[in-house]
Amino acid sequence: MAERAKGPRLALGIAYRGQAYSGWQRQPVEPTVQGRLESALSEFAAQPVDTMCAGRTDTGVHGLNQVVHIDPPVVRELNSWVRGTNRYLPPDIAVLWCREVGPEFHARYSALGRRYTYVLLESPVRPAIEVGSAGWVFTPLDGDRMREATCVLIGEHDFSAFRSSECQANSPVRRLNAIEIRRCGAYWRFDFDGNAFLHHMIRNIMGCLIAVGAGRRPPSWMAEVLAARLRLHAAPTFSPAGLYFAGPYYDPALDLPTHTAAMDWLPR
Repeated sequence: MAERAKGPRLALGIAYRGQAYSGWQRQPVEPTVQGRLESALSEFAAQPVDTMCAGRTDTGVHGLNQVVHIDPPVVRELNSWVRGTNRYLPPDIAVLWCREVGPEFHARYSALGRRYTYVLLESPVRPAIEVGSAGWVFTPLDGDRMREATCVLIGEHDFSAFRSSECQANSPVRRLNAIEIRRCGAYWRFDFDGNAFLHHMIRNIMGCLIAVGAGRRPPSWMAEVLAARLRLHAAPTFSPAGLYFAGPYYDPALDLPTHTAAMDWLPR
């Protein structure tokens, strides 16, 4: 039997709700997004398909435009990879788009930066509809205090105070390009842009921002935490419920989508 032709490297955009999964990375027993995606891709291709992602997400964290690359074992139309794979995926994971890329493209290492969004509900009573989709605080927050606290985080720093003890990154140095905070009715939206992020980095920053916004700490405290470079100086890790990986971005010449319909679902 003649061997099937292998297709060119492909990049795919993935959206998922993270509540039912033990994070992105494949695990032998626990359900993960990567495990479900690779199973669906393999079903569609009728051969094993491995993926490499732009950024791993934790348990309960959602993805709006996670990017993966694959070296497909068979040739299929680009749109077929979207519709065919989605046929085998659960309702809370979907392939949004598929593009052909060069063999040098790497979902992780070709990324120029990554974006995350955190959605936070401020309400005197606990949420019901938003459970798993938004973080929650019952204490009123001061946006100006939180914005002042973020100023010290912009730029390249040692973020050891905001990394998990389980973080496997070789270096704690990361560059934050921007943090934007805005009020959207009963919700707060926090947008983070950086070259890369440490394990639990955003959730630990969120814990500190909420402590500042609620008046429990002064804005200047953020500088003290950053300078200490010790996790014990920061606030407790905040809930993963409202954290969304908005996706990586690449050289514009690659023409890969950076906005998806899933992003329009978030409060603006």
